[in-house]
Amino acid sequence: TILAGEMPDYAIHDLYNAIKKGDYPSWTLYIQVMTYEQAERFQFNPFDLTKVWPQGDFPLIPVGKLVLDRNPKNYFAEVEQMAMSPAHMIPGVEASPDKMLQGRLFSYPDTHVHRLGPNYLQIPVNAPYAKVRSYQRDAAMTVTDNQGGAPNYYPNTFNGPIERPDLVGPGHDNQEVRGKVMRYNSADEDNFTQPGIMWREVLKPEERQRMINAIAEHMKNAIPRVRERAINNFNQVDPAFGDGIKARISELLMDH
Repeated sequence: TILAGEMPDYAIHDLYNAIKKGDYPSWTLYIQVMTYEQAERFQFNPFDLTKVWPQGDFPLIPVGKLVLDRNPKNYFAEVEQMAMSPAHMIPGVEASPDKMLQGRLFSYPDTHVHRLGPNYLQIPVNAPYAKVRSYQRDAAMTVTDNQGGAPNYYPNTFNGPIERPDLVGPGHDNQEVRGKVMRYNSADEDNFTQPGIMWREVLKPEERQRMINAIAEHMKNAIPRVRERAINNFNQVDPAFGDGIKARISELLMDH
């Protein structure tokens, strides 16, 4: 609260100064690889956002590093107008069946159209380095030469762009999909094994206690039957987890 009141842009200020003095922030990108056959036989839906792929079975493979090594010269032009989207993919990478991703493939570009206009991909910070030749042109907020006098219909005899099937790599178009089209009930999925592993094998004792304190602080004002149901869920992760929350709630209620 104090930070928000005194300097609401603290994070941006800190990032700018770090880059300015040469302390460049960086993020290393890793991927995990699972074959179609492994996905078919896996014990849970590999595209379930509430699960993680065990690194023992699917080790992290380093791909590259993102380094922020310069500050923008014009914040509006280079940051405010930036339009990121998971639909912007390099050749050889395609979208997975992840339901959250499938929704965002549409929603991100749709938001950009409303925020920046239908030609937001022409804005320099969003435009590709290679000149685009296509039949998508005109409309409001065009910021290029609109492809000059090139034809806007296909096929044509004026050297307009043509399809390049040779550049389309193998992807989901040849993926075999089986199953019935119906409502999917996920109520009987295993939602406790992985959280239990995280609780017992990943978190340190002090981190477990901080988690217990945070959860108990929010649950203390809930009605008893709701607290009991929630604690039962945490007990299925690990009995020590649920018992710890229950004990901490009792302490907080006694203090009040």
